[in-house]
Amino acid sequence: MASSKEYLTFLLEQLSPLGGVSARAMMGEYLIYYRGRLVGGIYDDRFLIKPTEAALRAMPNAPRELPYEGAKELLLVEEVDDRDFLCRLIPAVAAELPDKAPRTKTKPAQSR
Repeated sequence: MASSKEYLTFLLEQLSPLGGVSARAMMGEYLIYYRGRLVGGIYDDRFLIKPTEAALRAMPNAPRELPYEGAKELLLVEEVDDRDFLCRLIPAVAAELPDKAPRTKTKPAQSR
């Protein structure tokens, strides 16, 4: 089941006070970025985030769920109606993630 555009719009509105939040469509779902860092995504109209230490502290009883078969477990954010909570959670999670690695161009193999 793909996620709805309405749920994406709702979540982005909840996170709008932060600025720097963006989404990218990916195979019927949405990846959520904060200041260029992938913090989680919307999968089957569920907001799932990476299980960083900050996320685990903020949501110690959060269910761990699979976004799709074969993926790593993420944490289910059940408090999506609490804008203040979300606006504290997302920057804390992003702060613990590594900077986006720069893409390197591969050089074509040289023939001998």
